[in-house]
Amino acid sequence: MRAFVALLCLAALFVSPPVSFAQARASTDGLPDFDVLLTAEPASGRSGPALTLDELERMALLRNPEIAVAVRRVAMAEARVPAAGALDDPQAMYRGWGVPLSQPWDYNQAQNMFMVIQTLPGPGKRSLRTSVASSDVAEAKDELAAVRLRVRVEVRKAFYNLLEAQDELRIHDEHVGIAQQATAAARIRYTVGQVPQQDLLKAQLELTRLAEHMIRFRRDAEVARARLNTLVGRDPATPLRVQGDYGVTASLPSETSLEQLALQVRPGLQEAETAAAKSRQEQSLAKKAYVPDFAVSAGFMLMPPTSSIRNTYMVEGSMSLPWLDHRKHDAEIATATAVVTEQDAELAALRTEAFGQIKESLAEAEAAQKFAALYQNSLRPQAEATLHAAVIAYENKQTDFLNLLDSQMQVIDIDLAWLKALADFNMRMADLELAVGTPIDLTATTVAPATQEEKQ
Repeated sequence: MRAFVALLCLAALFVSPPVSFAQARASTDGLPDFDVLLTAEPASGRSGPALTLDELERMALLRNPEIAVAVRRVAMAEARVPAAGALDDPQAMYRGWGVPLSQPWDYNQAQNMFMVIQTLPGPGKRSLRTSVASSDVAEAKDELAAVRLRVRVEVRKAFYNLLEAQDELRIHDEHVGIAQQATAAARIRYTVGQVPQQDLLKAQLELTRLAEHMIRFRRDAEVARARLNTLVGRDPATPLRVQGDYGVTASLPSETSLEQLALQVRPGLQEAETAAAKSRQEQSLAKKAYVPDFAVSAGFMLMPPTSSIRNTYMVEGSMSLPWLDHRKHDAEIATATAVVTEQDAELAALRTEAFGQIKESLAEAEAAQKFAALYQNSLRPQAEATLHAAVIAYENKQTDFLNLLDSQMQVIDIDLAWLKALADFNMRMADLELAVGTPIDLTATTVAPATQEEKQ
């Protein structure tokens, strides 16, 4: 259909009286030339590999800097576990008793004691410390899962932003040539007095609108390209193109099923539950403060030569008395109890937040789904039919050039709105996956906007 309009515009050039294009421009010197606004796409959009969504997601999981930091945090937490439940280092001690002050160098008269001392925490304390350290590992792994999910969702959204911008630029590239031909035809016909100046100004106005849109779409493409490169751990200026289709599901899962799934797998909730369990373990450890710690020691004693028994040994034992410092330990227990209450409240708040995000994302996805269906099934066919009728009416001199141009621009606007609805649906589904905490396996209908050649 658009190719037919282009042929019609070219035909207008030949049915008009023989006036050169240079003469037409000379007669309209007071009117601006908008061709300079329709510059070529930047090199970053024309070159570089064409990557799919799956390839970009794999690259992000391997190279993303935030994921690398989260992986190192897991390794650090795992390294702390063995030390958390280990005993304190044993101590070696020497003690010299009975050295005479008159002969301080004479250790033959001293009682020389050599001892080894080991402290032992109260029963249950070591296992609780190990459990707390293991909870740190689980918390770090939950955080890693949350980072991976967030990065994956950001990659999907940036991918569809770039894919949409590429498709918008392609559509505009197809229509720019038609608009330029229409402007040239209107300029020549205006020069010979066959059309009013309003037709020429209108044609140039629509060409300027296309130029305005292309500037905005190129900006969107560059922003999405830089974002994607950053997410996959590359220089933001690296050339990059994407390839793929839009998927629109026939039906969406219920809100209740998504909420139940989120309670089971959402990393943020899992991390909060791990933190709440850790706080309870810390509370139990704080209560163990009233369980005394012990220290045992054993040693060898070398007695002076004058002693009847020269070699002896000794064994010692000691015990802490935590009951004498109850203010300190009561404060520690109260602090740990307050942390438990705080973590439980935070977990409840995160659940409410997750349910709210699921409801919002599901509502936005449903709206985008309906918009895409409306544009594909109703508005686009209606706009194409209107343009076809306008072409026939213009051929039979039953309508003017402005109506034909308006019909063409309406088709462009609806095609762009359709693209936006498709991309918006896929981005809202990415938000829904982020809210739930896992990819949502749905049967999708693949949608790829047709090219100009396909439409012919």
